[in-house]
Amino acid sequence: MNNTEWYQQLNKSKLTPPSYVFGIVWPILYILIFVSLILFLLNSDNTNNSLFIKTIIVFVLQILCNILWSPLFFGYRYIKIAFIDIVLTLGLTALNIYYFYKIYPISAYLLIPYICWLVLATYLNLYIVVNN
Repeated sequence: MNNTEWYQQLNKSKLTPPSYVFGIVWPILYILIFVSLILFLLNSDNTNNSLFIKTIIVFVLQILCNILWSPLFFGYRYIKIAFIDIVLTLGLTALNIYYFYKIYPISAYLLIPYICWLVLATYLNLYIVVNN
């Protein structure tokens, strides 16, 4: 069974958007994420080098967790591990927003749509874990 058939057979929440929505939302979110990073980098004076380094590390970790989710969920069909991954992504993104805000608030504001989508995605993943 291919991934599309597998996913269609899962019990999903009534809040699950139609498939085409994901193809619209994610490119917009990735643009916001990377514009946020670029603005952060351009507007950091690096006077607090420790905070700057922590912020970059958290940013990279949350992006790596984000990238891992699809192979975990769809590739390996490890829905529980994917849930742990998305919870980590959500937590790291919240921390990233906090750090961005301390250095360049506009970068933090640009991540608000992303974290809102992650909250929905976390709920949808949890629903699948509980109901399948």
